[in-house]
Amino acid sequence: MSQATHTPPSIPPSATDPDAVRRQVREGYGRIAAGTGRGCGCGCKNDDLSERIGYAAADLETLPQGADLGLSCGNPTALAGLAPGEVVLDLGSGAGLDVFLAGPRVGAAGRVIGVDMTAEMIERARGGVAAYRQRTGLDNVEFRLGEIEHLPVADASVDVVISNCVINLSPDKARVWREIARVLKPGGRVAVSDLALLQPLPAAVMASVEALVGCVAGAVEVDEYVRLATAAGLDQITATPKSEYSAVMESFVDPVYHQIAEELPAGAAVTHFVTSLDVTAVKPAA
Repeated sequence: MSQATHTPPSIPPSATDPDAVRRQVREGYGRIAAGTGRGCGCGCKNDDLSERIGYAAADLETLPQGADLGLSCGNPTALAGLAPGEVVLDLGSGAGLDVFLAGPRVGAAGRVIGVDMTAEMIERARGGVAAYRQRTGLDNVEFRLGEIEHLPVADASVDVVISNCVINLSPDKARVWREIARVLKPGGRVAVSDLALLQPLPAAVMASVEALVGCVAGAVEVDEYVRLATAAGLDQITATPKSEYSAVMESFVDPVYHQIAEELPAGAAVTHFVTSLDVTAVKPAA
């Protein structure tokens, strides 16, 4: 890895404009849904990547075709410990990977709601519902178009909130955590897999739209992640870094991670800066 020889550019105005960030993310993931772009993808088989970061091969084999786009950085459905009858909300549900895995876990008495702000992703996820129903015999999943900062979900109506590599993309993470607290029932819980920083990234990486859509430039440091969840009124918060995710992405020669590596000081590795983070929390009982 060589020392960068150019002066890192300043962060463009669009990077500090929330609407511009949402537009960049929506357009980027719209292209991914249509098969004409990439996010955290690395050119490897999506199921290979998903298995390496914690999904069981047997579970992946049950998914509707096209539900796994290789955009995960953990397995929140496993982290959540879902039980029959629970209502689950997936923030940034994409093509439906975690929704379709959560559905059988909560069963016919439960419900799983996926929310995504990208219309192309919602269309793709809804396209898999018929295959899911045929395979499971369940009619307990749905997908809603909406922003995670303004969830189309009623107050105190959800037992579990999950999310997979999405909250880092939001330009208003404090609002996301307040929305999580709003929709959770008293005693409800959170299980999130996301990207976070172990130390600040170089300015050149932070300025990169590709890195933003690749789930990196929008990430905050681990302590800030915990602070935001605490400020929203949640407690029993745990935040467990899992730097092996970044090592997996480097081993797959992911283009975004290669781009980041080129901007780092000599001798530094992406794993020194970027980590997958498993976060759990609970909304206090009334």
